[in-house]
Amino acid sequence: MSVQIQAFANGFPTAMLHALAALGILIVAATLHALLSPSREIGHIREGNPAAAVAFGGVLVALSGPLATALRTSSDLIEFCLWGGAITLAALFLFRVVDAVLAGLPQRVQEGEVPAAVLLTAAKLAVAMVLAAAIAA
Repeated sequence: MSVQIQAFANGFPTAMLHALAALGILIVAATLHALLSPSREIGHIREGNPAAAVAFGGVLVALSGPLATALRTSSDLIEFCLWGGAITLAALFLFRVVDAVLAGLPQRVQEGEVPAAVLLTAAKLAVAMVLAAAIAA
């Protein structure tokens, strides 16, 4: 067997385990956000509210950025789970701070205002980028 195939055979299971852990953390974080969010985006999405879909989709992307950085910078699965869990909790907390600072926008998202959802999403993405950079340093 070639060295490349052997390296792949050894590394692929580990990569998939790390990916599953990251997806698990993302699913838990997205669920927590859906339960704690003042906008209750999931219900509004089911009712056909495009602003809620933009806001929740933005949260998913924003949560994945710091997780991806934690995955890239961690040396093993335990370290990733520690960093990934901690940075995700920090992100969820800071997303609530964004909701408070940009008071009124979550309500406007509930009312279907897409521009409000875009601004709220941009603010949460900016917070996530800073968090990702902080753990990459």
